[in-house]
Amino acid sequence: MKHIIIIGGGVAGLGAAYKIRRAKSEGYEVEFTLFEKDNRLGGKIQTEIVPDPFEMGNFIVDGGPDCFLTEKPACHRIARLTGIFDDELPTDDSRKRTWILSRGKLHEMPDGVMMFAPTKLIPFATTGLFSWGGKIRMAMDLLIPPKKLAPGEFNDETLESFVVRRMGRECLDRLAEPLVGGIHASDPAQMSLAATFPRLLEMEQNYGSLLKAFIAVRRKVEEMRRKYPIKPGEKRRTFFTSFVNGMQQLTDSMADAAGRERMRTGVFVTSIQRISKGGWHVLLSDGSSMDGDAIIVATESWTAEPLLRPLDGAIADALAAIPTSSSATISIAFNENEVGFDLNAFGVLCPLVENRALMAATYSSTKWPGRAPKEKVLLRGFVGGPHNQEILKHSDEELVQIVLDEFRDILGLNPFAKPLFYRVFRWHLGMPQYTLGHLERVELIENRCAQIPGLALAGGSYRGVGVPNCIESGEKAVSKIFREWEIDLAEDHIEEKRYY
Repeated sequence: MKHIIIIGGGVAGLGAAYKIRRAKSEGYEVEFTLFEKDNRLGGKIQTEIVPDPFEMGNFIVDGGPDCFLTEKPACHRIARLTGIFDDELPTDDSRKRTWILSRGKLHEMPDGVMMFAPTKLIPFATTGLFSWGGKIRMAMDLLIPPKKLAPGEFNDETLESFVVRRMGRECLDRLAEPLVGGIHASDPAQMSLAATFPRLLEMEQNYGSLLKAFIAVRRKVEEMRRKYPIKPGEKRRTFFTSFVNGMQQLTDSMADAAGRERMRTGVFVTSIQRISKGGWHVLLSDGSSMDGDAIIVATESWTAEPLLRPLDGAIADALAAIPTSSSATISIAFNENEVGFDLNAFGVLCPLVENRALMAATYSSTKWPGRAPKEKVLLRGFVGGPHNQEILKHSDEELVQIVLDEFRDILGLNPFAKPLFYRVFRWHLGMPQYTLGHLERVELIENRCAQIPGLALAGGSYRGVGVPNCIESGEKAVSKIFREWEIDLAEDHIEEKRYY
């Protein structure tokens, strides 16, 4: 029986564990043991079910990611395999609206904006989000030629450089940074487009203009909707998807399906050693040890670095070169009749140029049906990120007060509204920063790992921070080891789109 040791019980580690269990169910003699330093599985995916103090139902509070991109198939595939596909939850698009703070006032994001490019003339022309000078500069994207590339040249630049070059500084500050940079909680001046949104670079080369590219995309989407309308009884698809009982429903189902009896929480690996006869030996924080035939390190890069340094200094150096930032989410519940502002929106984005403590706010109980009992409201604030690490030095109580003050000043929250409860979730160094050179670092890591039999890395530090990306990274780590063992898993030949 081949034995794989998995370090890390987040969604990447669980993705690896579940794939190994599926291989075992196909008759392959493989097994795993998973170690997680926290006392719970799921990593940054954490959902808390909070009973309403007045026994009117439950609040469903997501502390980390509250959704995944619907177009990415990995979560749908896992949901089908684990039997929770029918519990996938679309957003309530009847109340879809996003506010952006600009010069101290809230402006509705214009209809037709895709990424950061306006694709409808009238909403763009009439919005107060941009000055007329800013609008004219954005429209000049139609006339600016694409970046010239030498034959074989690797195409990359920062989000700041790209947007300012194509559509101007105001577009970056008022729209692109909060929309695009905010997804990765990244600094636009450092953020690598090739590692985060390579499609933008491709659009410029293929269409010569971002506006032309996104208008073509919008027309294609509209054509597809006309050609393939939703059939009666078919599940409605929105841009984002979650689960009825929160995102932890996904990781819980993965842990159950993979086998919790093979997972140890509250213990972590302190060192990794190669065994001369082949295989691996790990020392654990409780003083015990374990041997395995292969090892998957599914942790943050900064946790993986000291484990791998004795094995390969070049890999460790590349891991150490991946920056990270910390953040926190603060969810607060209220009685609806005390809130005092219009709740028909998904949330508010606060650009960096506004110099606010709040990065963004989500109206959780508007965006997701069933997140709060009737006549109750659940709001979520985001703080931290690369430009405001100091805020995380505050206590939980102080963070709640900061967010309440921001809600009152920015959203118009009634100053007399009393929170029913609050939950603070801190994510220490939880967001990797894909800076310039990230793809080269990842390629080096992967190439050197390929030369070390039985070793693979997984997680959001490498090729995507989204939940589907992390699941796939765990599965690809298993595939790397299986190829070395000449295990040909049947599911690897099934196209992802069949599950979507």
